[in-house]
Amino acid sequence: MTEHLGIMEILGIAGSVSLLSGWRLYLTVLATGLAMRYNVLPLPEHLASLQVLANPWVMGIAGLAAFMEFFADKVVWLDSVWDTVHTFIRPIGGALLALAVIDPADPATQAIAFILGGGASLLAHGGKASARAVVNTSPEPFSNIAVSAVEDVATTGLLYLAYSHPVAAGVVAAVLLVLAIVLMVIAWRVLRRIFLKVQGEPKPALPEV
Repeated sequence: MTEHLGIMEILGIAGSVSLLSGWRLYLTVLATGLAMRYNVLPLPEHLASLQVLANPWVMGIAGLAAFMEFFADKVVWLDSVWDTVHTFIRPIGGALLALAVIDPADPATQAIAFILGGGASLLAHGGKASARAVVNTSPEPFSNIAVSAVEDVATTGLLYLAYSHPVAAGVVAAVLLVLAIVLMVIAWRVLRRIFLKVQGEPKPALPEV
């Protein structure tokens, strides 16, 4: 990936990284840093600012956070608490990653990327958190673990696709965007149905004195 990137490819990478940060911010940072550290992901000069992710301190902190998230995300309801805490952290991280992808010589485009990157990451985070809230209503814990494992694998695979095939990065971003919206709509309907069902259940009568 040493050739010059077009504007659509650059925006595609920025969008993909931002959306994936809404799922797994720390894994996105760690995977990108490791790939660059071991020359699996050679970046053009245009994306040189991403080299900071290969810093040992950055990778160490991201690795520790990713390790904690890996287990927290697989415990019923603890994952929702974790998502709530990261409601502001993931969008900021996604916005900063998008900012690093854009040419620093174009401040206006960087500002747009920062805003859109944060919004995209927040949208992806909302879809993930909403879907997991629905999964958590299941009485058994295995579905929660399975969904979390799929997110881990999908994040790594889609991140590699976004960097190694810039042309496909825009498609990845678009698919993730649609998926996030669909997840939020479905989750809202399911949770609303559950809430109405609980509200409609007759309350037990108080015992007579």
